[in-house]
Amino acid sequence: MTQLLLIDDDKQLTSMLATYLEREGFIVTVVNDGQQGLQLALMQQYDLLVLDVMMPQLDGISLLKRLRQVSEKPVLMLTARGDDIDRVVGLELGADDYVPKPCLPRELVARIRAILRRVQMQQTPDLELREGPLVMTPANRQASCFGKELELTGAEFSLLWLLVSQAGRIVSKADLSTQGLGKTLTQYDRSIDVHISNIRQKLGPRPDGGAWIEAVRGKGYQWLRHL
Repeated sequence: MTQLLLIDDDKQLTSMLATYLEREGFIVTVVNDGQQGLQLALMQQYDLLVLDVMMPQLDGISLLKRLRQVSEKPVLMLTARGDDIDRVVGLELGADDYVPKPCLPRELVARIRAILRRVQMQQTPDLELREGPLVMTPANRQASCFGKELELTGAEFSLLWLLVSQAGRIVSKADLSTQGLGKTLTQYDRSIDVHISNIRQKLGPRPDGGAWIEAVRGKGYQWLRHL
């Protein structure tokens, strides 16, 4: 049974979401305080956290920042509709996805399952991807370049895997979103760009000073083969 930790100070909303999620087969723990939520997230084994951004005492962004110092467990953020700043900051800090509030419970479940599918894929044993100096192993979600380990979030690992598995070919943002993040790309969704920027920073430059991942205007991104 998949265990979820739902952290949100809106008691009416969490009660409704918890009921729906439990009907969908999840085991749900609800916490209405950010500080208590962080303690539970660090102490107990949850498969995924659903985390609201706006909370008193300890907000969701601060909670995520502290959590990512010691854990890479999947996190789905709940953000105010239209608040692009919170979404971008959350993704930069390592959130796997976000859903704007108010949200449909059905959409929330779909996003949760998409994240869990990515995690499951990455746990497939004896599977490894090599491209030049880059080595990716989904069983333990590890990646290294020139022997240096890369600290990637689940979403970053999935996107990098897609690009590297099609090295030298352009992968559209729409395909990256649906296959890597498990959601349809919307008109003003910048999550792919933010994730790719984070991946570039973690990879560092190529030996020739260029970037490993090239943006192709109006088309998408591609992993440049190592020469």
